Amino acid sequence: MSTFAKRERLLFADLLETAGPDAPTLCEGWRTRDLAVHAVLRERRVDAAGGQFIKPLAARLDRVREEYGAKPYEELLHLIRTGPPRLSPFAVKQLDEAANTVEFYVHGEDVRRAQPDWSPRELDPVFQDTLWARLERTARLLGRGVPTGLVLRRTDGQTVVAHRGTPVVTATGEPSELLMFAFGRQSAAKVELEGEQDAIAKLHGSKQLGL
Repeated sequence: MSTFAKRERLLFADLLETAGPDAPTLCEGWRTRDLAVHAVLRERRVDAAGGQFIKPLAARLDRVREEYGAKPYEELLHLIRTGPPRLSPFAVKQLDEAANTVEFYVHGEDVRRAQPDWSPRELDPVFQDTLWARLERTARLLGRGVPTGLVLRRTDGQTVVAHRGTPVVTATGEPSELLMFAFGRQSAAKVELEGEQDAIAKLHGSKQLGL
């Protein structure tokens, strides 16, 4: 596994362990156990994970989710830490890096930022650049359904258009915060929003950001 993907995987597992199985997360309706099940199922049961987006697979996803949800919490954490099985697509180093760096960063923050005493994590510039590169490639997908125009702007001035339209809202922050915002965690993301107040209110309350 690559450096960033492996690091974020282990940090995510540590956060889940510290929080325990019944702690809140930023994922609506999910406790930490649910998030752990999601992470394990996504890598180990690709045949069922697609049920999140493909209706004919939804029943299979529900069955497999119930199966994994019955496992001891400690076993789920072990499966996350040890990574995908050899035949999983995620066992390929390049795919692991491409898909899991952001996945585990965001879900780690889903656990961290849902706690009442959470504090910001200090990220090194190289990792911030990595997150920005991922955001540049996925911004239009993440922002495709929002009700306003949306521009994401780094604090150094670099920008990417997430959605074309008017009125335009510009979100400014570090790549890590813009990523959380673009993945639908608006209330927990430390970004500055500029634009018409009505547009900002619509965007802030929108459930159309993210996947």
